[in-house]
Amino acid sequence: MHAINRNDAEHYRWGDGCDGWHLLAGDDLSVIEERMPPGTAEQPHRHARSRQFFYVLEGEAVLELEGHSHHLARGEGLHVPPGVAHQMRNESTCDASFLVVSTPPSHGDRIPSPIARGAA
Repeated sequence: MHAINRNDAEHYRWGDGCDGWHLLAGDDLSVIEERMPPGTAEQPHRHARSRQFFYVLEGEAVLELEGHSHHLARGEGLHVPPGVAHQMRNESTCDASFLVVSTPPSHGDRIPSPIARGAA
């Protein structure tokens, strides 16, 4: 067992210039660090089984849950229960970096789900 960092972690690219690093890819738990440039967003979706926690490391991000926008600053996080439609966005002018903790891992458990705007 050894300490892990982005230099040692499996890297992948997604969306429009976004990066991800698999810090832990277990059968029951996933920890990913992601970076989103300004003006980028992931596609709205939900997970049937996966519970997630998003935690902002640097910058700020908007995590929309079922039509309600949550503005998260550095050091803030938000839980996304299974079945809840969500979308992470970077509406700022700086990069946003955050952790995504999922149990069980969310890969293979992603369902495209438009988010109803203005829902409470």
